[in-house]
Amino acid sequence: MTPAATPPRRNGAPVTDDVASEIAVEQAHVDRVHEELEKAGRRADVVQAEGLARGHIAKSAEVGMEEAAGLFERDALMFHAAKRRTALDTQYEGLVFGRLDLDHGMQREEDGAGGDGGERRARPDDREVRYIGRLGVRDDDYEPLVIDWRAPAASAFYRATPTQPMGVLRRRVLRSRGATVIGIEDDLMVPEPPDDLVVVGDGALMAALTRSRGERMRDIVATIQAHQDEAIRASARGVTEITGGPGTGKTVVALHRAAFLLYSERRRFESGGILVVGPSGAYTAYIERVLPSLGEDSVTLRALGDVIDVMHAERFDPPPVARLKGSMRIRPLLSAAARGRVPDAPTEFRAMVAGRAVRLEARVLDRVRSQVLRQHQRNTATSVAQAALGEAAWSSLGVTGERDAKAEFMDKWEDHLDVESFMQEWWPQVDPREVLLWLADADLLRRHARGSLPDADADLLAASFATALETSTWSVADVALVDDLAGRVGPVKEKEAEERGFYEIEEFDDLTQYGVTEVQPVSSPEREDTSHTRSADPRERLLAGRIGKPDDYAHVLVDEAQDLSPMQWRMIGLRGRTASWTVVGDAAQASWPDPVEATAAREEAFGRQARQLFHMDTNYRNAREIFDYAAEIVRREVPDADIPQAVRETGIHPVEASLGGDPVSAVSAAVEELLGQVDGSVAVITPATYAARLAPLSGLAHEGVVGRVQVVDPMSTKGLEYDATVVVDPREIVRESPGGVRVLYVALTRAAHRMTVLTPTS
Repeated sequence: MTPAATPPRRNGAPVTDDVASEIAVEQAHVDRVHEELEKAGRRADVVQAEGLARGHIAKSAEVGMEEAAGLFERDALMFHAAKRRTALDTQYEGLVFGRLDLDHGMQREEDGAGGDGGERRARPDDREVRYIGRLGVRDDDYEPLVIDWRAPAASAFYRATPTQPMGVLRRRVLRSRGATVIGIEDDLMVPEPPDDLVVVGDGALMAALTRSRGERMRDIVATIQAHQDEAIRASARGVTEITGGPGTGKTVVALHRAAFLLYSERRRFESGGILVVGPSGAYTAYIERVLPSLGEDSVTLRALGDVIDVMHAERFDPPPVARLKGSMRIRPLLSAAARGRVPDAPTEFRAMVAGRAVRLEARVLDRVRSQVLRQHQRNTATSVAQAALGEAAWSSLGVTGERDAKAEFMDKWEDHLDVESFMQEWWPQVDPREVLLWLADADLLRRHARGSLPDADADLLAASFATALETSTWSVADVALVDDLAGRVGPVKEKEAEERGFYEIEEFDDLTQYGVTEVQPVSSPEREDTSHTRSADPRERLLAGRIGKPDDYAHVLVDEAQDLSPMQWRMIGLRGRTASWTVVGDAAQASWPDPVEATAAREEAFGRQARQLFHMDTNYRNAREIFDYAAEIVRREVPDADIPQAVRETGIHPVEASLGGDPVSAVSAAVEELLGQVDGSVAVITPATYAARLAPLSGLAHEGVVGRVQVVDPMSTKGLEYDATVVVDPREIVRESPGGVRVLYVALTRAAHRMTVLTPTS
């Protein structure tokens, strides 16, 4: 309901004052805030210019201590000015979103006598108005015009309730477009407010719940509830678990918690970094603007298929393959592959070394390789392997008691051209992704899997790696396997650059290391970066880039944690070895079928850290009619499912209809009907069987507007929400999904207002 539809009230009775007069009051304050922002922007520009000026030292002279200090000061000024400018720019939209009208006398009574806040009349000298926003803003006298939402002084905005008002008379939420206030909604915290306190609307939360959904997650920082705020501001130490069913705001709480941690302990978390891991690329695209809108942009956001920087995976394996790749049972196979022969590597060495004929057969080469790899990573052990091979070569000659002869032999061995050539083929630098692609050979994979996996499972895995080569795409589950292999083979060592000639001109692509930032090299056509160009060779496309060592973060936030396989927990755990954690999930929505193994891997990742648990039990997303439909289905298979209470009723029940003989026509008709009933987004949630035929619906226009319809697979809807959904063939979703009915439960709980379910006639 919009504010204009509900007249303002004073003490519960309608008044004649137009709601526009209340908006005008708030607009005046917002205008003043933006005037201060413009001043702050000009000050940031001055600081940036001053910093740049300090960098102009004599370039021909040596940089002494004084000049070095000047450069450091210049860099610090430039950095902080740029950071402040970015903050001012990104917080422009809806900067001021809340207002608190407080009565400190009421607060004193509440603190002292435990009153309910409604037993005394507020005195004017006890009254205070606080504005809450995305960052703090002060005037020229250093008086606060806006309080940062994360500051302790803003906590009452989220924690005050009618039973515990915390001195709050009225909480007001402002809705803005740019710098213009377009609506207000009030929540009254006392039964009898002062006569001059106007109350507008039916409450901020209900207004937010009935609003349409856009392409990205709506920032609902203004409507965080008290129980959610408790989890947001909880201790940063140890492991914080946030559980709850669909629509309870777990993701919103987790993201606000990340922003709050950076605010409250900035030195720790900004230097160490915060990693946020979500289930899919669609999820990260959906929430990518939330953290900057909360005042933070120093968070690393990754989908499970993007955890390794140079890999991007969106494709999901069929359930049997996903279970194999996700289980710890695959690690012996990975170990054997990492220690095995390089395909097409030579199986014999022959050469004349120090006048002696040397011949090493395959069994000797295998023995040397095995001995070296027991204690070394392959890519860091080239010199060790060459030395061990030299020892084996000397032993093969059967010479005894000639110490000087051996020393001469080993000296020749170290610099022998034939040995160097052989090592390049027998012991090359190996990309961990290459090892996985070797396993597309079913015979090779069977040999490595002997004793750990049955042949039928080995064949499934080989076929999946062959699919990667055929499609030039990794699966999401492959990323964790590559991460495991990267720890076994080590980082690829680049070849040493050839020494340049004396007269060659050195070109600097990056001048910052020389203290120069105001000069940028101009790229000529022949030197244009072509690293983004996609190779036509599938293998080259899969191996593009270089995998480095995993970063170690100060805090790791995992959303939809119930979906992580044991191998994925291990991958994330390597990045949080010294981290605190925030973990968000709901077991009833799990797509990973073995919770026991996943729990063991999760506990290993957490270590022995202290735990704190917060449970969300109110569904704010779905209309009750939609959620009751979904809850009934999941209870049949998961009787102990965590079912939250939906707070909103519409009187409109889900529609069940037939796909008929032409699924495209049936889905199109359902989408058209929903587009006419809701103002926002409509999702077609479809199993793979229909995906290709329904894909063109993403471009469907309604009344000349495009972009409102999305066609998405069930797994990619994790963490997302839409105004309306068309769920296609629920039985097929159950059949093809790794979590079966639990994934169908996810699909059935994405709609906020309307849902149509289409099933085959047979």
